[in-house]
Amino acid sequence: MEVVIVPDASAGGELVAEAMAQLLRRKPDAVLGMATGSTPLPVYEALAGKVRSGAVDASRARIAQLDEYVGLPAGHPESYREVLRRQVVEPLGLGMDSFLGPDGTAEDVQAEADAYEKALAEAGGVDLQLVGIGVDGHIAFNEPSSSLSSRTRVKILTEQTRADNARFFDGDIAQVPHQVITQGVGTILDARHVVLMATGESKAEALAATVEGPIAAICPASALQLHRHATIVADEAAASQLKLADYFRYAYANKPSWQGI
Repeated sequence: MEVVIVPDASAGGELVAEAMAQLLRRKPDAVLGMATGSTPLPVYEALAGKVRSGAVDASRARIAQLDEYVGLPAGHPESYREVLRRQVVEPLGLGMDSFLGPDGTAEDVQAEADAYEKALAEAGGVDLQLVGIGVDGHIAFNEPSSSLSSRTRVKILTEQTRADNARFFDGDIAQVPHQVITQGVGTILDARHVVLMATGESKAEALAATVEGPIAAICPASALQLHRHATIVADEAAASQLKLADYFRYAYANKPSWQGI
């Protein structure tokens, strides 16, 4: 696991966007797994800027959804399909035919989760999966106690996660669904490269547990310690509790430039 400490969210966004751009130059039809929330926005803005400038061609890219609320009506502005359409698909000049994701309005949501798991495999798997981290160490919607080998499935959100996400629903937790479809921890680990972004002091404790703590279901993100190519990109605030922060800075400053992240 490589830890890259950046000055701020903007610098982190540029770093990850360039990694995605380099991937697309090598593999134009790469599958990019995209997360939602405020943390990845600098990545999406930087990547869209590269597309507009002609620095990279994303016309054959495929966008894979990480998770989705259950029960929000089609077109609801906070359904993750709609969020990714606004923030990723359209800014990259893509159509929804490039999009892979589960339908949170499906009558049989577990069957829909199973179908999405199959669709990811049929697409050749995710080349680069971007994830955030919750204050309790969850990734995607794999709440604490999730199986570290779990696959795409239906989960019940904790009240903490619902409270954290209420800001997207006019501050009203009652509007936040209780159920979601989420890629499992095991599904995420199948991606060829996983990039976890963390910004802000509120993520510092969870990030330290992820990187330096034991691998344990109480902190699902800690499973990334097992991944063959996992990169943590954290700002100074999120990295503030890392005991090995100085080593991580030293290692990144002295790695060969051709390696990227």
